[in-house]
Amino acid sequence: MAEAKEKKPNIFKRCFKFFREVKSELKKVVWPTRKQVINNALIVLAIVIIVGVLIYALDTIFQFGLFNFLK
Repeated sequence: MAEAKEKKPNIFKRCFKFFREVKSELKKVVWPTRKQVINNALIVLAIVIIVGVLIYALDTIFQFGLFNFLK
């Protein structure tokens, strides 16, 4: 014989449970300090600038080499 299916709670109860669990999980999060956020943002900015300069330099070198090769 087939087993009886468990009845699911209605959509509102499931949504309420979901948000209650989200709130509970967010209380467990260890948020970074302002100093850590600023430090990490500066590191990312520095890396972006370095990579941008590197791409610009490589593009300029290859462009110069290609123009001289085609002449």
